[in-house]
Amino acid sequence: MSKKELFPPVNEQMDLIKRGAFEIIPEEELIHKLEKSYKENKPLKIKLGCDPTRPDLHLGHSVVLRKLAQFQSLGHDAILIVGDFTGMIGDPSGRNSSRPPLSFEEARENGKSYFEQASKILNKEKTRIVYNSEWLGKMHFEDVIKLASKYTVARMLERDDFTKRYKGGIPILMHEILYPLAQAMDSVAIESDVELGGTDQKFNLLVGRDIQREFGASPQVILTMPLLVGTDGSEKMSKSLDNYIGINDPPKEIYGKTLSIADELIYSYFELTTDVTYDELKSIKESLTDKGVNPRDIKRKLARILVAMYHSEEEAVSAETEFDNIFVKKGLPDDIPEFRAETGLKESNILDLIVTVGFAPSKAEARRLVQQGGVTIDGDKISDIAGTVKFDHDKILKVGKRNFIKIICS
Repeated sequence: MSKKELFPPVNEQMDLIKRGAFEIIPEEELIHKLEKSYKENKPLKIKLGCDPTRPDLHLGHSVVLRKLAQFQSLGHDAILIVGDFTGMIGDPSGRNSSRPPLSFEEARENGKSYFEQASKILNKEKTRIVYNSEWLGKMHFEDVIKLASKYTVARMLERDDFTKRYKGGIPILMHEILYPLAQAMDSVAIESDVELGGTDQKFNLLVGRDIQREFGASPQVILTMPLLVGTDGSEKMSKSLDNYIGINDPPKEIYGKTLSIADELIYSYFELTTDVTYDELKSIKESLTDKGVNPRDIKRKLARILVAMYHSEEEAVSAETEFDNIFVKKGLPDDIPEFRAETGLKESNILDLIVTVGFAPSKAEARRLVQQGGVTIDGDKISDIAGTVKFDHDKILKVGKRNFIKIICS
């Protein structure tokens, strides 16, 4: 295969690489690496570190994974590093307190789950997956001392989260200071040409450049991607904040959650989480400034695209139809699950029923849902937390916007 068959021209590569990117450090160095790669017909090694703390991926994770997939599409080698060893340290990035470490077994198991889900975005057969315990686990204490001697405490304390914690009197533990150095050794071990990460990873990625130089290697270029704002419209997407759209969520969940995002996030979601063309992006931007266009119609298109990406075109159409039936036509879903009331039981407290069918983890949470007006029986709002549901005929219980269940009465 000739180089022209393996790699597109460098200017075309840069057009795709720069799409949605927040920062490339340094950009001219990336161009030089791409030119050398093109000339020598040799792919670059593109590194992405995987934090195995949480195994469930959402659209926020997809932003940087999609950038790795774009490098793959350009003919470069994608290397996904599972931090099974660094997971036992806990990445302090963006933290105002020490992160609880994982056990080695937990980190490994989460890493496997991460890769399986990431394979919805990456070319699984062309992705090299490695565990950093392969090299970090072999280091002796002498090696750690030598590594630590290559970086100063002053430089380490320059990172924003450490600075804030230090000024606030919040403890910074020694093992947290070692984390960026351990991540940097990943770049040394695989001879990384480019490392990807979110903007909150910039410090760690820059340490990787410095440590590669210390080991006599050519420093990696770093490329950071914006942090995707979650469905709450203010914080970065996070499962702990419950403002996420999971790539493994059911089609109707992806569709419904997408329609809930703030209008000002529509363009960035199209740019960072989909493959729409530059012309389509331009058209979307123009439509969003047109007072004659309802932003909800643009969000519906986004929702269909996302469902189709992670499920199928057919399920995207089905999810939209069901959403319209429930929220536009005020109908009911086609596939309402059923719950059979205990034989002989004539009634149940509404809070107990919500917990029993699995729509709330506790009576306290069920009480909150009732008090917020999110609970109905056969379309009638329930406002009394002490109210009872009589099992005299089959009923439809609705909790929140999307949780339906049919209570079958014996």
